[in-house]
Amino acid sequence: MDCLKQFSLEGKVALVTGAAYGIGFAIAKAYAQAGAKIAFNCRSQEHMDKALAAYKAEGIEAYGCISDVTDEVQVKKLVADVEAKLGTIDILVNNAGIIKRIPMCDMSVAEFRQVVDIDLNAPFIVSKAVIPGMIKKGHGKIINICSMMSELGRETVSAYAAAKGGLKMLTRNIASEFGAANIQCNGIGPGYIATPQTAPLRTPGHPFNAFILSKTPANRWGTPEDLEGPAVFLASDASNFVNGHILYVDGGILAYIGKQP
Repeated sequence: MDCLKQFSLEGKVALVTGAAYGIGFAIAKAYAQAGAKIAFNCRSQEHMDKALAAYKAEGIEAYGCISDVTDEVQVKKLVADVEAKLGTIDILVNNAGIIKRIPMCDMSVAEFRQVVDIDLNAPFIVSKAVIPGMIKKGHGKIINICSMMSELGRETVSAYAAAKGGLKMLTRNIASEFGAANIQCNGIGPGYIATPQTAPLRTPGHPFNAFILSKTPANRWGTPEDLEGPAVFLASDASNFVNGHILYVDGGILAYIGKQP
């Protein structure tokens, strides 16, 4: 097979959760450019209207559904709607997520549960909904958006780190359980990416901004576009024997002890 053709997503159906903006939008855009048909969800009409306008501006005809990925009933309807509109889902990206930066002893149990519900329970719910169709079709790709916090701890992110660490292991378990069905489940672990979610940390003079630059050999924040190539690779035939792997796109943080103060 032509090497480059292995990276084509021509005719594939991709569902990217939470792809109204940021990382999810960048991945969905890359999939569309590689030939896939795009479906996404978000939780409000306001975000949906903005997202559809953004996709249209990129020349992408995306199918959007308002759906809460923590609600199994809504997720089943989401998957059924996507399959009726576009066909059986070939590629799932569990991208929807939140973070609450609250010291552990100040965080309520309800806040902790909310983060785990969206960042860990939702990928389980959505994966469970799409896997039967993938089994029937004979193949499938599931990509979970993990995090540096799948490997590292840090102050104020106990719930997020717990959820993303769990997502890493859910990724490996899906790979273990469904590899024989020709389903590959891998994760992408972004480093520190310049998105609306990290905007408060990147303000001029913010000490965390200097801290991240000092810990990153690339000496910069990543961009959503830095994730496009890895995401296409993990969704394509080029990764058919890659399963249960977490691909960290972090500018080298995990390889580096950091600069001497």
